[in-house]
Amino acid sequence: MTRFSLRSAPAILALAGLNLAWAATDAGFSDDEQRMLDWIDAHAEDAIALLEETVNIGSGTMNHAGVRQVGAVMRRELDALGLDTEWIEMPAEVNRAGHLFGRQQGQGKKFLLIGHLDTVFESDDDFQSYVREGNVARGPGVDDMKSGNVVIIYALKALHEIGALDDLSVVVAYTGDEEQAGNPLSISRRDLIDAGKWADISLGFESAINYDGVDWVTVSRRSSSNWVLNVTGKQAHSSGVFSEDTGAGAIYEAARILSDFYNELRDEEFLTFNAANFQGGTDVEFDEQLNRGSAFGKTNVVPRTAIVAGDMRAISEEQIARVQVRMRDIVARNLPHTSASIRFFDKYPPMAPTEGNRRLAAELSRINEALGRGPMSELHPLRRGAADISFVAPYTDGLAGMGALGDGGHTPDESLDLSSLPLAIKRAAVLISRLNQQ
Repeated sequence: MTRFSLRSAPAILALAGLNLAWAATDAGFSDDEQRMLDWIDAHAEDAIALLEETVNIGSGTMNHAGVRQVGAVMRRELDALGLDTEWIEMPAEVNRAGHLFGRQQGQGKKFLLIGHLDTVFESDDDFQSYVREGNVARGPGVDDMKSGNVVIIYALKALHEIGALDDLSVVVAYTGDEEQAGNPLSISRRDLIDAGKWADISLGFESAINYDGVDWVTVSRRSSSNWVLNVTGKQAHSSGVFSEDTGAGAIYEAARILSDFYNELRDEEFLTFNAANFQGGTDVEFDEQLNRGSAFGKTNVVPRTAIVAGDMRAISEEQIARVQVRMRDIVARNLPHTSASIRFFDKYPPMAPTEGNRRLAAELSRINEALGRGPMSELHPLRRGAADISFVAPYTDGLAGMGALGDGGHTPDESLDLSSLPLAIKRAAVLISRLNQQ
């Protein structure tokens, strides 16, 4: 999923103060690591060719044939590396193409490498093809996240070049519906969660971030969930609104609730909650799946119904539970002759910033310094949306944003800095190699 812009300047958490004794090696690279770096440089155009091949295959989430076709290309690559591959079909009621998993049981740490095959651009979208202009590539999914899928393949190829892949315990998980996860999540994310319970370390390969000349590392991502507010009032002639017999009506009560949400919750750190769709009147129809509706009401009638749909994003399960209690309390303070209820629908859980994640980030930062790019700082959670790595965050240490440097995700301006593709591959290959030796 795409990353979001900041509402305000973040509090930047530098990694320099972390315990450097955790590092496997000092700055610089071993002979084997240097061999990988040289191999990656020599095969940069091959990686770009694989990117072009997959971007030119339209694979919007609901384009099941396209998702499967991209999966076939990535399966070809994983098979060539000797991994045991499986296409995991989804039941018909989930209405998704399925997932590609590649597995190998080896020694040492257990790694879960996460990508996704789908994009937000469906088959009827005009944005369908790959275009290269020098070191910039444009196309659907070039940033989010077909470049990250390529990074996974070429990091494993680099490890294979030095003989380090044969003994690696790894699961590569390419989900087919990250942009619009199939329901129920207990089915569509079952295999990913099982892999997370197996793994010691999970790495998500959505795009990296660089701004103000600084590379940033992602140790946390917020959740994504939906809510629907249902409000009822007493229908009556508008001349009696606010009277003891009529009360406030449904729309005033809905407005009161939203105002209290805004005034009482907006200062909660890491929390955002968005009211996205408001329908109110005498008669209301609302489709929760499509987030679309219609309303009818006359200006001289006090409305009896209001429905509001929105989302909420938080940094931890504790924050989610606490905020939901506060929202329910606000909903219960009904204006006269009104009633209201709120329902919550979980989608993506949070990836909380743990000390284990920060130890991984410190190692990645040292690798980045050795590559001549300087230390990496911890990205503020408001800079990113939800992602599949969050489903495994409770079970394993992890990092997100391990991909190349892109821009304009989810828009027709989506692009990738091709010179950053080898950089991302190098960071991933060296990180996996070092962690596996500890």
